[in-house]
Amino acid sequence: MLLVGALAMTTILAGCGGNGANNTPSNNATSPSNSTSTNTTSVELKDGKYDPPITISYLRPWGPDVKFKSGEDQDNNVHTQWAKEKLGIELKNQWISPSTNNAFETKLRLSLASNAEMPDIISYRGEFNLVRELIESGKFVDAGELFDQYASDVWKEAVNEDPTVWYPYMEDGKRIGIPILDFAYNGDPVMWIREDWMKKFGFEEPKTLADLEPILEAFTNQDPDGNGQKDTYGLSIGFKNAINTWMSDAGWIFGAFGSMPNQWNMKEDGTLEYGSVGEGTKEALALLQDWMGKGYMSEEAGLYDETKAAEEFTAGKAGIVVGPHWMPSWPLEDVKRNNPDAEYKAYPIPSGPDGKAGRRGTSNGNGVILINKDMENPEAFFTYQNYLFDHYANPEVGGEFEYGLAEGYDWVVVDGVPTTDSALTGGYAPEKYTLTFDGARIPSLNMATLAKLASGEEPSTPFEKKIKTGVPQPMLDAATIVMAQKDIVMPQMFTGAPTKTMQMNNDILSKMENDTFSQIIYGKTSIDAYDAFVEKWYSSGGKQITEEVNEWYQSVSGQ
Repeated sequence: MLLVGALAMTTILAGCGGNGANNTPSNNATSPSNSTSTNTTSVELKDGKYDPPITISYLRPWGPDVKFKSGEDQDNNVHTQWAKEKLGIELKNQWISPSTNNAFETKLRLSLASNAEMPDIISYRGEFNLVRELIESGKFVDAGELFDQYASDVWKEAVNEDPTVWYPYMEDGKRIGIPILDFAYNGDPVMWIREDWMKKFGFEEPKTLADLEPILEAFTNQDPDGNGQKDTYGLSIGFKNAINTWMSDAGWIFGAFGSMPNQWNMKEDGTLEYGSVGEGTKEALALLQDWMGKGYMSEEAGLYDETKAAEEFTAGKAGIVVGPHWMPSWPLEDVKRNNPDAEYKAYPIPSGPDGKAGRRGTSNGNGVILINKDMENPEAFFTYQNYLFDHYANPEVGGEFEYGLAEGYDWVVVDGVPTTDSALTGGYAPEKYTLTFDGARIPSLNMATLAKLASGEEPSTPFEKKIKTGVPQPMLDAATIVMAQKDIVMPQMFTGAPTKTMQMNNDILSKMENDTFSQIIYGKTSIDAYDAFVEKWYSSGGKQITEEVNEWYQSVSGQ
């Protein structure tokens, strides 16, 4: 369990492409055609296009999920051709490295160590320490100033939905990195329950932990699958990596007592506190210990990672798992593959004895853009990204991207009808060729669309129509629950670089926490061991870390 929460979240749903009827790059701030940076030579847009073309050199990891047609590659594909023809921008990788086995990170670190020339743009989502190394290298400009000057209104409004997305990339008050946006609430959890088991016992929605108790008991001891064997249990969690995690989560149990472990939370007085030593954590651990003793959870929970724990649910061994709204796309499709008669349904996160409820939150940010301080014409990057935000993120009817990014790739025409069916398109996803991995995403758009469709409203925009064709009803229902409970979100409040004391003490503090929590949950030690843990945590560097975290928060938030 790390003191610094992960900044990146795996995204399952891909964003819909968009176009606008206007063919010129929109920029409602300062037009790139009239402004240049202090480092630039004068360049102008002619009919929305640079002539002669401008080259943008860049680096980004290339994942195994990126699929090219024969004859195309990272530097020559339908998207690079579009950028040159539409905008007069040539996109060129400085070098190409896969994202697997830390190959990209290793090569980039070697480039930094040898003081090699950096590309114009680095787009990255992954290891946070590498991001900090890049920022601290001094090779990248205050991108916040450029953003204020050149970003379009659509892009600015998208970022301003949650200004804290800037915080991880700030240095001495400057916004060195521009956050790459993701869909809001994309990883926020709901409770998935075997609905056929609920019906068997006549259970209603569990609104509280007390309501949940008899459900856990029945799923564990009353043969819910009807096979005559005692081989099921109530709740599948996996805390090998963390208790508060992205799938097979147990953080909501702590949220019912007003806490959230493994992250820094906002207290009522406006200061930050590490959740694993916060008020309510002891009560949640006591409940987990009770449930483990009663057999409501697998004895292997401490050895299960998130995916392995979810497999217990899909295999029919467990009746409840907690995770994101998109789980019907993966891995819950295996529920019916394993048992065609099985049913599952999303339920809200239940509240605790004092009426509190809490769930982990997921950031609107998923990666960073760094701009070389020596880039000759940084406004060209904004011309490119503004166009995607203005026309692709939420496309217009009749626009260039109404059905997708590129015909013959993410959409095709069959019998005169456009379709995005991957079985017919070949599964190509040209948005993955873009500088920022997903093209452009407006955080609030996806979940608002899912909730609208779940209410029975008909889709009216291209984005809504594409979501409608690719999302099963259980996912729509789950999205409605996510939005209905958005006020119970407990976000990770510390997103900065590891503090000085964290760097020295994090390993020992994390091990102490892991060992203590595991011992308590498995009943190998008394719940009172938690009090000794808290005292030792503070005396072993935790007090100093808390001071440093709050100093960081004040520096980025101005509070």
